[in-house]
Amino acid sequence: MKKGILMMLTAALLAGCNQDDSKTSAAPAGDPAIVAPGQELLAQLKLADVSTRPVAETLRVAGNIGFDEQRLARIGATITGRVVQIDTILGQSVRKGEVLARLNSSELSEQQLAYLKARAQLELNKRNAERARALFEADVIGAAELQRRESEHQISVAETRAASDQLQLLGVSRAAIERLGRQGEVDSVTPVVATMNGVVVERKLAQGQVVQPADALFTIADLSRVWAIAQVPEQQVALVKAGQAVSIEVPALGNEKLVGKLIFVGQTIDPETRTVLVRTELDNADGRLKPAMLASMLIEAKPVERLVVPASAVVRENDEDHVFVAEGDGVFRLVKVKLGPEQGGQRVVQSGLKGGEKLVVEGAFHLNNERNRKEMEGA
Repeated sequence: MKKGILMMLTAALLAGCNQDDSKTSAAPAGDPAIVAPGQELLAQLKLADVSTRPVAETLRVAGNIGFDEQRLARIGATITGRVVQIDTILGQSVRKGEVLARLNSSELSEQQLAYLKARAQLELNKRNAERARALFEADVIGAAELQRRESEHQISVAETRAASDQLQLLGVSRAAIERLGRQGEVDSVTPVVATMNGVVVERKLAQGQVVQPADALFTIADLSRVWAIAQVPEQQVALVKAGQAVSIEVPALGNEKLVGKLIFVGQTIDPETRTVLVRTELDNADGRLKPAMLASMLIEAKPVERLVVPASAVVRENDEDHVFVAEGDGVFRLVKVKLGPEQGGQRVVQSGLKGGEKLVVEGAFHLNNERNRKEMEGA
């Protein structure tokens, strides 16, 4: 009797040990990231190795449309004076040589009088030199007197030329100076004229205002070509260089993509923003691009070898990217990865994979549904 009871206890202990072993071997299969699909689903899956390929990263940086500084002119007065007439309004198209405003200047009057006096003295000294030459030839005066008269004439020539040059510095044309010499009429009004064709984009004067030569009264811009300007973070500066192709997206134009290339990459870093200035030139013959418009610059960097996965291999789980890695014998593990944006059906691996893994590249969505189903059944 005792022997039978002992045998029953031994059998019970062995059965308990077998149950514990069974639970231990089943634990890995209970991992929610593991899935072993049936033969029918397994036959629909397509696998591929994780590999590298040249990837040209596209940098997106904020920017704006700006004036082409080589097609911009800031125009001021050439003399101190009071504004007596304004002939141009903001936004008006002007031609080179067109009068923008007129100033009344006492300084101009004084300089014109100085020129007339120098010219009159020149005429007088010219006649005196001619008379002295005739008297010298008639042996009436000596050589010293002739030399004095001719010296006075040469001095008058230099003074007249200097007075004429001064008028030109004040904005008086050669034709106007010649007319002043012939007619002798002093005009204290001087024009402010456009120095290039373009549009008046800035006007800083008012009727009756006294202006100085250092004042910028008008800014004229040729808007047939404009710049797109952006700031590249210093961490990405090594990826850009002059000559690279860029695309410009302007929200005001419905994010239409405009194609250009970088014409300038700054050599210094802004200490406040930690960025480098870059710019490209755009054709604007139709006038659609307006300076100060917001824009985004997409810069295609030099291709580098990067680990990539097909976009079809990626599944979203808990608002994160995942892929299925084959572990052999028809078993797959769901692995969380960090990926870059899709480019040409591929996504750059930023973390989560080392390369060489075999991934599910077709059927990953259905495999994830199977994993979720089994996880719910297990729960």
